[in-house]
Amino acid sequence: MASVYLDKVYKQFGATAVLDGIDLEIADGEFVVLVGPSGCGKSTLLNIVAGLETLSGGHVRIGDRIVDDVPPKDRNIAMVFQSYSLYPTKTVRDNILFGMVTRRIPEHKQQQALARVTELLHIEQLLQRKPGQLSGGQRQRVAMGRALVREPDVFLFDEPLSNLDAKLRVEMRTEIKKLHARLGQTTIYVTHDQVEAMTLASRIAVMDNGRIRQFAAPEIVYEQPADLFVAGFMGSPAMNLVSARVVQDSGIWLQVEDASGNVRLAVPAGSATSIGAHIGRHLKLGLRPEIITRQGTQKPSEFLCTFKRPVDVVEPTGPDTMIVFDLGGVEMIARVHPEDRAPIGSLYSFEVNMDKAKLFDPDSGKRI
Repeated sequence: MASVYLDKVYKQFGATAVLDGIDLEIADGEFVVLVGPSGCGKSTLLNIVAGLETLSGGHVRIGDRIVDDVPPKDRNIAMVFQSYSLYPTKTVRDNILFGMVTRRIPEHKQQQALARVTELLHIEQLLQRKPGQLSGGQRQRVAMGRALVREPDVFLFDEPLSNLDAKLRVEMRTEIKKLHARLGQTTIYVTHDQVEAMTLASRIAVMDNGRIRQFAAPEIVYEQPADLFVAGFMGSPAMNLVSARVVQDSGIWLQVEDASGNVRLAVPAGSATSIGAHIGRHLKLGLRPEIITRQGTQKPSEFLCTFKRPVDVVEPTGPDTMIVFDLGGVEMIARVHPEDRAPIGSLYSFEVNMDKAKLFDPDSGKRI
């Protein structure tokens, strides 16, 4: 096992900067997930750690070694690609053991490793098949098996579950987490799936346009987003973001100006001093869908504010129902219990827990 340290890592393709001075320190044994929209640079960053892309600037250290110019084969890493990258003429067994054979690992250790990973990945029955005889999900599991039989310093995963069906993705996600808990291997995992990021990571690096917007534990990224980008990206459904003006009238209020009538939401007393410095300004108010519910369903609190709006869309999801409504010209989503659903077009009484509301500076995007 080893730590990974990235020091002002730059990557350019021609005149285009893909990575813009990435600083990242990953502790020995940590499971770090790189998450962000397509094109943000997360896979490029992973490839630089692996040695598959050259640096335009900065340094990469794995353990005690600077590996800027070290070939991938000498970095002692194991990587699972988004594509399968299997040898088409070799069987599943030979694909999984190929690296161990070339490193002249004793036969009995090869068999032990093979038995362990094939049971883990549920591919015992596939060992004599070739990649052309496998489904996409089966091929990806074989690719994962090839990485898992090694004993690398660092595991690198580039969206390894993207080709699996929904049920198997959940199972494999659980198995990957169990594997990390058991082995404690340093792991860097790339995904665009927020559920994977939240459930797997010890820390999440949220990336955008070649930069890291926030690097923190999953619960901090979710509950205390650093800026508007993180707030809008993390969460499914995403955080509701609406413009609100700070007003003073027997207290500090956030007023959402709406065609159906302005909505005033009270600022908790503990936040009044800091928010009071912005009286008269329009700020971005962030409300997670789960803190907006039907009136009367939350535990009574001084932080609860109520308002009414017509129901535009109802989206049942099973354990929850999403109610879509308009507030301040913005399409908002409330997460309610299925029994609290209402007909489309009906006037619905909402309540919101303002103690969990977030405020952002619309100019800088930073959380206040």
